[in-house]
Amino acid sequence: MTTIDTWDTPFLQGLMRPVFEERDDADLTVIGEIPKALNGMFVRTGPNPQFAPMGAYHPFDGDGMLHAVYIDNGTARYRNRFIESKGLLAERRRGRACFGGMSNFQFPDRDVVAESGVLKNTANTATVRHAGRYFSMLEAGAPTEFDRELRTLGEHDFGGRLQGPMTAHPKVDTVTGDMLFFGYSPSSPYLRYSEVNAAGELVSCTEIDIPAPVMIHDFVITEHYSIFLDAPAVFDLHRMLQGGDPMSWEPDNGTRIGVVPRGGSGADVRWFDIENSYVVHFFNAWEVGDTIEIRAPRMPDMPGAFQFDNPGAARAPQPWRWSIDLATGRVSEGPTGDTASEFPRVNERLTGRPTRFGYACPQRSWEFEFDFEGVFKYDFHTDDVVAHHYAPSEVCGEHVFAPDPDGTAEDDGWLMSFVTDRATEQSELVILDARDVAAGPVARVQMATRVPIGFHANWFAD
Repeated sequence: MTTIDTWDTPFLQGLMRPVFEERDDADLTVIGEIPKALNGMFVRTGPNPQFAPMGAYHPFDGDGMLHAVYIDNGTARYRNRFIESKGLLAERRRGRACFGGMSNFQFPDRDVVAESGVLKNTANTATVRHAGRYFSMLEAGAPTEFDRELRTLGEHDFGGRLQGPMTAHPKVDTVTGDMLFFGYSPSSPYLRYSEVNAAGELVSCTEIDIPAPVMIHDFVITEHYSIFLDAPAVFDLHRMLQGGDPMSWEPDNGTRIGVVPRGGSGADVRWFDIENSYVVHFFNAWEVGDTIEIRAPRMPDMPGAFQFDNPGAARAPQPWRWSIDLATGRVSEGPTGDTASEFPRVNERLTGRPTRFGYACPQRSWEFEFDFEGVFKYDFHTDDVVAHHYAPSEVCGEHVFAPDPDGTAEDDGWLMSFVTDRATEQSELVILDARDVAAGPVARVQMATRVPIGFHANWFAD
């Protein structure tokens, strides 16, 4: 295998450098004290290629790797495992990479396609727990199931009922137990919406008619609706197959919000035109009477089509609100501040319900998309912001809200994130009190190995 030193791309160097050892580390050193009420698994996934790429490498391409810290009565252990996709297993049998990626699409050899298909389902983006199952997801394919010890169990198709791919950001309604998701595609049908009941059964799937194949990474739900952003980030499948950019920003297409009743069909969608914008991730949405309130970091466009080859064009996401009056059909929108951030999260017990607080990460520079430096706590009632910043040499990841099981207030709980020092490459699981973010960590769990920069994290309480 080519040595990692020759992998000539900034997205496989420094703190993004892959790790190859699968570890089990018990009794991790803790600076401070882990709250006794925290018992469960913090897990984060991300791209971690096992083999040298076949050409140009996109930071979304790498094999999925799960990194978990298990917390039990104030102690912590760490475990990491590759997502053993059919594509990765085919590559291991050959001892080399067999698939291209977003910046370098190539059809695999016929024998590889026969084993694992045309695309490698890396499952490297996000995780969810629903109906007693754990899933890791890539939005171009089916979810991949794993167990609590991170062993890959294989792709899950809901008893053969899954149609098309599944988003990496499904929403679980903690009141009903339902899991709602969508799947987009560069070929027709461009958008499907599905609902899974609390027992894990896929009970409905409907096509939603949109005029162009667009990238929809995330969506939001409320008690009665699911809501999509149809922005003009348009796929060009032919250009991608020829080695060009897979998508482009087409502002003349306009931007709109689609609202579909939960349990409804594509025929029930109502569309509302808004200013051209793009949202990578949402905080939350909820209903107030006949009005739907939405909160998200918002960009005026999507520069570079996620190619990351023109970082100077990056736009800083601004906290934003949309209010949709279902009775009048009017939409009002505007900024709620000027503190740029991304990777937004809330107390997910309130997914789809009125939410006062949101948490997201600022960056040192929006010219490079993996340099998060801290966390903001947003108050949606007052538009106030409280911040915690890490040391200048430290880079953090997404901050997940872990609720206090004995708490009563919305922000009774803790924020958890992997943080790594560029100078020492020491990684830590940092725990902040969500009620007093500015006070700094209550505990820093020191990893025995570097945890590469990755994507989304979750807290699964025992």
